[in-house]
Amino acid sequence: MRGIRIGTVVGIPVRLNWTFLIVLPLFAYLIGSEVASIGALMNDTMGAGIDLAAIDGGLTPWALGLAAALGLFGGVLLHEFGHSLVAMRYGYEIDSITLWLLGGIASFAEFPEDWKHEFWIAVAGPIVSVAVGLACYAVFSFAPVGSDAVLFVFGYLALLNIVLAVFNMLPAFPMDGGRVLRALMARNQPHAKATQRAAAVGKVFAFMMAIVGLFAFNVILILLAFFIYIAASGEAQQTTLKAAFEDVTVDDVMTPRERLHTVTEETTVAELMDRMFRERHTGYPVLRGEDLVGMVTLEDAREVRDVERDAYRVGDVMATDLTAVTRDTDAMAALQTMQEHGVGRLPVVDADGEIVGLISRSDLMTAFNIIQTGGTPTALRSRPSVDDRRLL
Repeated sequence: MRGIRIGTVVGIPVRLNWTFLIVLPLFAYLIGSEVASIGALMNDTMGAGIDLAAIDGGLTPWALGLAAALGLFGGVLLHEFGHSLVAMRYGYEIDSITLWLLGGIASFAEFPEDWKHEFWIAVAGPIVSVAVGLACYAVFSFAPVGSDAVLFVFGYLALLNIVLAVFNMLPAFPMDGGRVLRALMARNQPHAKATQRAAAVGKVFAFMMAIVGLFAFNVILILLAFFIYIAASGEAQQTTLKAAFEDVTVDDVMTPRERLHTVTEETTVAELMDRMFRERHTGYPVLRGEDLVGMVTLEDAREVRDVERDAYRVGDVMATDLTAVTRDTDAMAALQTMQEHGVGRLPVVDADGEIVGLISRSDLMTAFNIIQTGGTPTALRSRPSVDDRRLL
């Protein structure tokens, strides 16, 4: 998740996603517009003794709403640091912490597969939220009589941080409670299987949240349900792929150099489009002699108008800033590289930078299907080429 970098704490970049800039004033408005109601509730349940007239006039409600909203997201940030610091203690790298529409996200370079690590990383966030809630309650308890603004803000934050901790412990994977559930499941079953089961539970909770959100006209709850469903599906898929591609390298999956279809810089875009139609390929390595100088795709060719395709050459439209992998790169790492760079194929090069093959998303998905039906790396290497598969 991208965002504006606002600083670094203990080596972890802290970012603000653009959606945070929308939700912060929205929360401030919602809290400010209900200051009197919230204050009355706190008087009834916590014995706050807040003078409602003192906090419900002029600009005071909006100032209190902004202070409470900032404090709430401050608690969310500390919650994410709870996860991150425990993860770092176990040796995991944290890419960043980002505040966004639905709270905060700590982005891990690699998710833990040791169930004990995941358990303690997952519970660390809610524990921090409880600690923040208790600290706010301590300020609330010792605030002098008549300090209505302090009583309101810290009483509100005490309640909200406890609610945040409890809500996050719902077993709705990939929320904290869902990760605890997966960790406990992974004690006596494979990590991928535990992930699939935890994700299924998470999807059920997402569906229930969406129903409640619809009947309560709560847009935030509906968005959260959508996020949980998509995130659970995505992480389950990634975990399944990772398990399937264990011990599989690019060399097992790639199309080797002798089977590659290539073009030169002098090939016209019209000729390229004709070859794409005949050969059913949407991307080609571009060679100058035996040297790889670029990659050209259907998207590149589409940038040229039909009437100009005879005049333009592949060298005019190809991409020259290439990301390549080697034969011994993990297949899963190659897929992640494609996702990070938004490409569908990667050239495979040797130590001298000479092209020895090409690996595509289609190659990886075909390999995944073979592995899922009991295939081995040997079966992958002996699979038919793209042309052979088209003839079968």
